[in-house]
Amino acid sequence: MKKTILLVEDDVLMREFMTDYFKKDGWTVLEADNGREALELFELHAVDLIVLDIMMPEIDGWSVCRRVRKNSGVPIIIITARAEDDDQIMGFELGADEYVTKPFSPKVLVARAASLLKRAEGLMGRKGHLVVYGKLEIDKQGHKVQVDGRTIALSPKEYDLLILLIKNEGIVLERDEILNAVWGIDYFGDPRAVDTHIKKLRAKLQEEGRHIRTVIGAGYKFEAEA
Repeated sequence: MKKTILLVEDDVLMREFMTDYFKKDGWTVLEADNGREALELFELHAVDLIVLDIMMPEIDGWSVCRRVRKNSGVPIIIITARAEDDDQIMGFELGADEYVTKPFSPKVLVARAASLLKRAEGLMGRKGHLVVYGKLEIDKQGHKVQVDGRTIALSPKEYDLLILLIKNEGIVLERDEILNAVWGIDYFGDPRAVDTHIKKLRAKLQEEGRHIRTVIGAGYKFEAEA
């Protein structure tokens, strides 16, 4: 089955260039040249992944990312000409899963998109049962997380991170281990992405975020009895 990507870029030539590469790889491509159009398309179509430029007219990429994340865990790759660490951290705090700096290879972008989607689908497709820790419930088969009966919207990276910690319950995972497992061995971004996602994950899990413990100077671990 073809996968659908929402490609949001106001530079016409760059958007057409990327569109060609994704179509050659078998993707169905929806194109938007501003944030408002992107949100409209997202509401109208079933989208499997979003590639999102930051500097756009009408509604910028940060705002689009924020609005999408309110109700959806669809994978998001941010692309931007700005390489500052603060911008990357901002993107991860808003729920983005990958951050690509211009200029970049469209072939590499397509490969990273496919890899990100495969990881997300892999976790969604694994068989499992309902795991319960206090008011926290994780349905690994249904890819669903609830706290006190309320469904929590996690981004794919946040979900992957939670599952990784639970699979290694009681074991301290170093940041490099987490980066390799969740982001992949080809990730060369800021390692603080782990800390940012841990912070966001704890906040979303509310009081049940207590299960994720920081081990100073070492990393993080999940404790059932926190």
